[in-house]
Amino acid sequence: MNRKERTYKLLNNLNISYRLCDHESIDTMEGLKKIEDLLAVSICKNLLLCNRQQTSFYLLMMPGDKKFKTKELSHQIYSSRLSFSDNEHMLEYLDILPGSLSVLGLMNDQENHVQLLIDEDILKKDYIGVHPCDNTSTLKIRIEDIIEVFLPYVKHNYQIVHLLGE
Repeated sequence: MNRKERTYKLLNNLNISYRLCDHESIDTMEGLKKIEDLLAVSICKNLLLCNRQQTSFYLLMMPGDKKFKTKELSHQIYSSRLSFSDNEHMLEYLDILPGSLSVLGLMNDQENHVQLLIDEDILKKDYIGVHPCDNTSTLKIRIEDIIEVFLPYVKHNYQIVHLLGE
């Protein structure tokens, strides 16, 4: 099965409902604006970060329209000098290619190499938009289902962070 099929199968097995929108490959938040309007949902920005030694990895979920500054996050997670992870680690740990990063990729991180960080503004929403591990589709899914069903099933915890984005 390809990445999308595996994702849909897991969501269906967990009885997590979602609304699906297939589209051309989209690699930027700006490119997803039409999809946001169509699904009536804010699409989540997902960043894979690591420490300087590349021994700690973090998947950050944040609102798509919020700016990200590494310094703002570093002190909250007690990590000096965060940077963007390389594509090899994204593929190795989450089985996801650049442009397709999503919280749903944690289903492939069975050894918990990646810690999930969620900006508090995401948790204020009822629904979020995420890729099903492939950037040719977007799902509208309840954040409650991610937190209460998906994450426990894939054995991942999360840490809430506060990003100003200014």
